[in-house]
Amino acid sequence: MKKNIKTIGVLTSGGDAPGMNAAIRAVVRTGAYYGLKVMGVKRGYNGLINGDFIEMPPRSVSDILQRGGTILQTARCLDFKTPEGVKKAYDIAKVFGLDGLIVIGGDGSFRGAKDLCEIGLPTIALPGTIDNDINCSEYTVGYDTCLNTVIDAVDKIRDTAASHERCSVVEVMGRGAGYIAINAAIACGADVVLVPESKWSFDDDVLRPILESKSRGKKHSIIIVAEGIGGVIEIAKEIQEKTGIESRATILGHVQRGGSPSVRDRVIASQMGARSVELLLEGKSNRIVCIQNGQIVDVDIEEGLNMTKTLPQEMIKLAKKLTV
Repeated sequence: MKKNIKTIGVLTSGGDAPGMNAAIRAVVRTGAYYGLKVMGVKRGYNGLINGDFIEMPPRSVSDILQRGGTILQTARCLDFKTPEGVKKAYDIAKVFGLDGLIVIGGDGSFRGAKDLCEIGLPTIALPGTIDNDINCSEYTVGYDTCLNTVIDAVDKIRDTAASHERCSVVEVMGRGAGYIAINAAIACGADVVLVPESKWSFDDDVLRPILESKSRGKKHSIIIVAEGIGGVIEIAKEIQEKTGIESRATILGHVQRGGSPSVRDRVIASQMGARSVELLLEGKSNRIVCIQNGQIVDVDIEEGLNMTKTLPQEMIKLAKKLTV
């Protein structure tokens, strides 16, 4: 372990995700284990630029494992997207004596971490996003909890859809990735799932499955739509106009970001947080802590951002097979 690392910082950036607090706790407690001083940076890169720091001794993270969101909060920071903003953040980090920084967030947050590394602040990134869309990692903190929230909501929607013999069109998060949508569709037994990764037509991929299900005696339908597809209100309206089946749209929205994290999110966040601290102590920087082949590993940020991750077509095919 390197002896010149004495003080490290931790911040959360981008959209909040259940399990971020578990990661923060792991950073603080692991830092204390190795005799480090840990500073929490409030409100992401905005706090880094404005010097919004708090010291975090081990007891400061008691009883946060079960809490959703992030105790450090998060905020947008347009200034940080400029070279001048990055330089100011670096200067403020040095004022507070940071020898390294751990950033918990998504790919946008990782680009900020990369910028800080390039001007001399050792930084490690940790994937915290409900979308599971970090290319270099098989799993991101918050994804499991989000899926459980979606499934619980859709199960409740199904109850009323069945009672009224309706078609329910449900929008879930996932602007550019359909991981939430496809897994929720399979887990909930949806009749139709629409994701950004797959081309679809209204007649063949929406109307036909609904009408075929109806012909087999099914009285209600569930359609899961990824946020990146959008238009759920229009989809529901068109279904009703063309089939006569009463249809309703539901946008789950930010309820998917909240809630007490699942066991999986708590454990993985803790593993990643601890490993992030150890990487700084080993003298490593510009790394993303991630999961590959079920193992906690680390990759270069630039390499990680350039990797590709595609939704398995087998999952899309499986969702269709199970609607027969």
